[in-house]
Amino acid sequence: MNTSKSKIRIAILGGGPSGLFMFKRIVEANQPNFEVTIFERKNQLGAGMPYSTEGASDEHITNVSDNEVPNFVNSIEEWVDQAPQELLDRYQIKSNNFNEYKVLPRLFFGAYLQAQFEILLQQAVEKNIDVEVKTNCNVDDVIYKPELNEVWILADQNIFKFDKVVIATGHNWPKKYEGLVQGYFDSPYPPAKLALKLNHPIALKGSSLTAIDAIRTLARHNGSFAKNEDGKLTYQLAAGSENFSLLMHSRNGLLPAVRFHLEDSRLRNDSLLSIEDFKQHREENEGFVSLDFVFEKDFKEIFKEKDPSFYEQIKDMDVETFVDAMMELREKLPPFQLLKAEYVQAEKSIKRKESIYWKEMLAILSFSMNYPAKYFSAEDMLRLQKKLMPLISIVIAFVPQSSCEELIALHDAGVLDIVSVGNDSEVEIADKGGIIYHYTDENDVAVAQAYQTFVDCVGQPHLDFDKFVFDGLKEAGAISSAKLNFKDQEIGAAEFVDNEKVKQSEDQSFTLDVPGITINDHFQIVDERGEANPHLFIMAVPYIGGFNPDYSGIDFSEEASQRIIAKF
Repeated sequence: MNTSKSKIRIAILGGGPSGLFMFKRIVEANQPNFEVTIFERKNQLGAGMPYSTEGASDEHITNVSDNEVPNFVNSIEEWVDQAPQELLDRYQIKSNNFNEYKVLPRLFFGAYLQAQFEILLQQAVEKNIDVEVKTNCNVDDVIYKPELNEVWILADQNIFKFDKVVIATGHNWPKKYEGLVQGYFDSPYPPAKLALKLNHPIALKGSSLTAIDAIRTLARHNGSFAKNEDGKLTYQLAAGSENFSLLMHSRNGLLPAVRFHLEDSRLRNDSLLSIEDFKQHREENEGFVSLDFVFEKDFKEIFKEKDPSFYEQIKDMDVETFVDAMMELREKLPPFQLLKAEYVQAEKSIKRKESIYWKEMLAILSFSMNYPAKYFSAEDMLRLQKKLMPLISIVIAFVPQSSCEELIALHDAGVLDIVSVGNDSEVEIADKGGIIYHYTDENDVAVAQAYQTFVDCVGQPHLDFDKFVFDGLKEAGAISSAKLNFKDQEIGAAEFVDNEKVKQSEDQSFTLDVPGITINDHFQIVDERGEANPHLFIMAVPYIGGFNPDYSGIDFSEEASQRIIAKF
């Protein structure tokens, strides 16, 4: 870290959770020569998209609890004692019986994050760190000036000059047809746009937590939930919405798994591979990190001690065999029957405070792959994308219990269902608005189903290089498209035939284009010459999905900010 007396001018682009964690690292560094400017598009710091009205309404909840969230300044439980009474009353939260294991309303969590930002701003003042906050401020472009060793920020028709810039712009949901095609929504966000009373079936693309967000909003505006005499949640359609229904369209026809008790609430594990382990492995493996190596060391071997019987089941399995075995178990039962069974299993896990260990370790494995992903061979990345990540995305969604209860109530009322549409499904824009969903059903029959209302719920997309938000960096060659080399050129040649993401270089070798831009281990942006920029860092997950495939929210922000501050 630079400890010279001259001022180091730092910009954080985005004041959401990632920007909050980055600012926390800066304040904790105790460097009075830091001069920080925070640019935030909205008028609220801390909450970002997911925990503000851009991404949530009162009905939306987190899928993490206080014990799973890293402390910023104080814990949520500690902050509840200071929270505005109006806010506590709004969400029926009482400080004298706060449960650190319960999930929270997302807007309440956003208020907590905002309060943490305000405390950190005060701490910065006390430490003589100069801070300027620019809210309601749109950053129009970022320009790198190598001859000056500066980065220029163009915002509000002004130019601001910095030594270090951290891009933490958060989620980005590109619009394709929304606003142009009646009844078409490119995402469920902001959810206020789905506060619609409808009297026809609605098509949802996807069955992830994003789809559940849409379901929670739409269900409330077309009916109501109530507990029956047995304490079971039920759903009743409202008058005028008798024909309302929701159909999720999923590639595999599976629902995400239910939240359970985590033994390691922070999803860390002392047995995981270290950076030194990876370096040694790369030296022995032509510079690559093997997916099989990570799967063996960061997943399978840990069960030797933690769950020997499960280890015996999987010890001879490779990635593909393991995924097939786990998927087969999920596919044996109809999805809502499986959801009900997992709900009961998860309730026992929470009551007994006993983890469902293989699911917890899968979450840890997913997070642990972020560091070595940039060192995978192209063929291993294809295996990860096609095989392991689909299983991971289902299992580690950690759907909260209350969301499960609502899904079950809606299904039991005949209002909600899910259909498997395979990988070749297509959404066609209908001439008079809405869409036609094309897919082949489980009986191999071609289906073309029309819907007046369609919501794309596939979640935050990994955005390609050409979607990068700041043209100034792109046009100057200050960023580069992320790509991986094939270790086996014969596999690369075979993939080149059918995969448009596979390119052939001038030296006849093959590479795989992966989403987003190139970064190094410290989240520094890498230019077209392959050189890491000491002035530019990025934490905006939509633009680094190729080299950082796991979106782990605040856990990611904590890890990335630690790696970035080490290079200041």
